[in-house]
Amino acid sequence: MAGPELTVGRGVIAELVRLAAFEVPGVLSVGRGGPAWRRLIGGPSVAVKIRNERVAVRVWIVARPGQALVPLTAAVRSTVAATVERVLGLELETVTVLVDGVGG
Repeated sequence: MAGPELTVGRGVIAELVRLAAFEVPGVLSVGRGGPAWRRLIGGPSVAVKIRNERVAVRVWIVARPGQALVPLTAAVRSTVAATVERVLGLELETVTVLVDGVGG
């Protein structure tokens, strides 16, 4: 007898990734930087792909001014990975963090 099975949609994964990334100190926003028109045509700020029961995530952030970007992206990557694996119980393939701007 098999136990209950949970199916998680891409939208749920994307929202948890967005929330996890936003909680990292130094992240001003999760999304694209630049003018409003660029944000509109740039697509979603979180992309999720599921391949062979593994999750690949790509997230765009805007950093706060004065932040060291390499440690910031490492912190976002580890926070997102921990959230996906711990909260959702999914196996993670990759987490790609793209800094698309600094400041407001």
